[in-house]
Amino acid sequence: MYSPSFRRRVRVSRFLAASLCGFIASLPLHAASSDGALDLNSATRIAAARAPLVQAQQFRAQAAQDDAVRAGQLPDPELTAGIQNLTATGPQAFNLGADPMTMQTIGVMQAFPSRAKREARTGLADAEAQLADADSVSVRLAAKRATAQAWVSLWAAQREHMLLEELHEQAALAVTLAKARLTGGTGSATDVLAAQSATIELDNKLDAAAANVVAARAALRRWIGTDAQRTLAEPPDFATMGVAPAQLLTDIDRQGPLLGWKAREDKAQAALALAEAGKRPDWKVGLVFGHRLHLDNMVGVEVSVDLPIFPGNRQGRDISARHAERDAVKAEHEDARRTQREAVATAIADWKGYGQQARRFEDSLLPLLRDRSRTALALYRGGGSLQPWLDAWRDEIRTRIDYTDVLAAWGKTWAELAYLVPDNKTARIALPEVSP
Repeated sequence: MYSPSFRRRVRVSRFLAASLCGFIASLPLHAASSDGALDLNSATRIAAARAPLVQAQQFRAQAAQDDAVRAGQLPDPELTAGIQNLTATGPQAFNLGADPMTMQTIGVMQAFPSRAKREARTGLADAEAQLADADSVSVRLAAKRATAQAWVSLWAAQREHMLLEELHEQAALAVTLAKARLTGGTGSATDVLAAQSATIELDNKLDAAAANVVAARAALRRWIGTDAQRTLAEPPDFATMGVAPAQLLTDIDRQGPLLGWKAREDKAQAALALAEAGKRPDWKVGLVFGHRLHLDNMVGVEVSVDLPIFPGNRQGRDISARHAERDAVKAEHEDARRTQREAVATAIADWKGYGQQARRFEDSLLPLLRDRSRTALALYRGGGSLQPWLDAWRDEIRTRIDYTDVLAAWGKTWAELAYLVPDNKTARIALPEVSP
């Protein structure tokens, strides 16, 4: 009745699906026995402490602090040495003893930048350090958001695999019923083949879901290393947020993507102050000792000072350029505020929308389709057509996949909002009820 090649394909498909499912399931169970379940908050804490990007930014912040300490220091003194009044022509050329005025000199010179320049350089370095600190917090928050979203992706992929696996029993029952009706003379080979094809379709979906689990775990491993192998705990309540959405829309400047902009403005202002300090002259003082072979030794004192007496195309241009850069940073800061406000408003709308969709799936769609497929299979058992069950079956598979896609999107938008502000400890806000 069935070709050997068809039966072999069915057996191979089922074997591969079962093997992949067993492998995926064994990893978390083994990890759970030694490490315990990994909840979302624990994963974000691990990433905030150990993610390579976070550590790299911490090193940059330390480097900026060291630069700030040295910024206001005086330059190193200069050691000078030479020969003065050396005969250069005639029979005694380059003879140190030819002329009594020839002397060997050694000295030291110290530069004294103006106080305004030193203070401006210190302010610029302090602004750099503040920017590095702000970027460190911003990178840590970004790592938490990315880790939370990776955790949600893995949890949703596992949920999809579980929901599809639940349908295997019904598919096997449909094949059994089709064979029984064929044997009893009330069915057809077409129904048997259609039921078997439906089972193979489910196996394909399970294979794809298993691959999604592996890929999602690899994405989580990027942020938390081997802890990604641990079993996932139950997810947080995505219907509640740690901060009121209205507060997120007004509290823009405290959010991760904007934390560094105040320091950027301070840096631009410090660069302007340094340019304005360029009009203040720098001083240098030097002390020289001269040794002569035939006469007494000598000492000399040297003072030099800059003369910024033509600032139009020098200091003036520098000041004008720094003014323009400061104004540009302020304009970019305002654009960043508007961009972030738009992103937050969009994320809040998505969070509410996905939450309502998830509730409709759970309260209405999934139960309805489950009852529909079971009722259609019961009718087929009683002598009806197989086609209603096949239609209901495919709709239920598609709906379960759509449901987990919505769960993943809902959790990711929740994570995007939940880790915007550092150390958020405000009251929890719940989603509104779904409208009928």
